[in-house]
Amino acid sequence: MSTPRLQRTDFRCFERLRVRWSEVDMQQIVFNGHYLNYVDTAVGTYWRALALPYQAAMQLLGGDLFVKKATVEYHAAATFDDLLEVGVRHERTGNSSLGFTAAVFRAEQLLVTTELVYVFADAQARTPLAVPATLREILRGFEAGEAMVEVQVGDWATLGQAASEIRQEVFVQEQNIPAAMEWDDGDAHCVHAVAYNRLGMALGTGRLLEHVPGVAKIGRMAVRRPVRGGAVGRAVLDALMQAARQRGDHEVMLHAQTSAAPFYSRAGFTSRGPVFEEAGIQHVEMVRALR
Repeated sequence: MSTPRLQRTDFRCFERLRVRWSEVDMQQIVFNGHYLNYVDTAVGTYWRALALPYQAAMQLLGGDLFVKKATVEYHAAATFDDLLEVGVRHERTGNSSLGFTAAVFRAEQLLVTTELVYVFADAQARTPLAVPATLREILRGFEAGEAMVEVQVGDWATLGQAASEIRQEVFVQEQNIPAAMEWDDGDAHCVHAVAYNRLGMALGTGRLLEHVPGVAKIGRMAVRRPVRGGAVGRAVLDALMQAARQRGDHEVMLHAQTSAAPFYSRAGFTSRGPVFEEAGIQHVEMVRALR
């Protein structure tokens, strides 16, 4: 009895990429070994979808994952400049092993399927360990469609330590914003939000203050680098907008770094006014009505 072919609807997580010239062979099709690179990139996207910064999460879990088996089955060839989507899903969990299935699609056409088996092991001794129950539950929850982050909303006394660590890491250390410009008296009076993953790791933050009566201002939005592109930033943004609605605001505005403007556009914000410089970084004002 033949096994049904995988479809795009079998996956919740995708990595989207375009075939580069350097990846095709003399037959003008993707060289077979590159598909494992595509899948490996997609696995990284899968961990971001789980809201797990891989290295820090594995250290907290007390081990690491090592590839035990990788099999590839080729159905059709990708060619230069094709737009591909690589889906990844968790398939099964053994005592010390994790099994994943990956598939490469061009539109709805299945090109390649891959089976990956990892062993959870001691990072130094590389001896197998039991897969932690927490990791088992995270994988099960993601594939069941559950949220991978929980956003807590509160004051600085409650959330300030976690929020300040993220902002120090992102704004001061990564973006080189002077510390004197990052911290102000507003923190003591703002509504703050911090997103936590299922391991209790604080991953993203933002704050909400009153701009003028009825108009809220969101600021200090920051997400740790390893999980950017996942759902963390949107979860923080949604929580802050909900807090604004609950206090009766009819509009929310923010100063978006121009590199982050597409993220806010996808959340329903529109640009207003010219680009300007703030803390040495190009920004644009963006607004959205609250309903």
